[in-house]
Amino acid sequence: MSTNRRVFMMTVAAVGTGLSAARAMAQAKLDEKDPQAVSLGYVADTAKADKKKYPNHAATQQCNGCALFQGKAGDAAGACSLFGGKTVSGKGWCSAWAKKA
Repeated sequence: MSTNRRVFMMTVAAVGTGLSAARAMAQAKLDEKDPQAVSLGYVADTAKADKKKYPNHAATQQCNGCALFQGKAGDAAGACSLFGGKTVSGKGWCSAWAKKA
C-alpha cells in the first residue's frame, strides 16, 4: 500500500469520527499506554522507538514532520488525526508516520 493512500485512508477514518469530537478531544494528551498508541508503537520521544520492532524507524521521523500531525512543523505538540485529535508530542513517533508532502 502506498504511503499516500495510507495517509488518505487514515485521514478519512479520522474525519469520519466527527470534527466536533476531534476538537473536543484536542486538549487531551495521548498516553503512551493508550491501547491504540501501544498498537502503533507511539512514543513521546522518537529516540525511544523500539528499533528491533520497527527497523525502518529513523531518528529524523518525528510527529511534527508527519502528514497526520495537525500542528505546524516546528510545534512542540499538536493534534493527530490518527489518535482522534488527541495531542501528541512534536518529537514523538508511531509506526503510521508518513512524511509531510
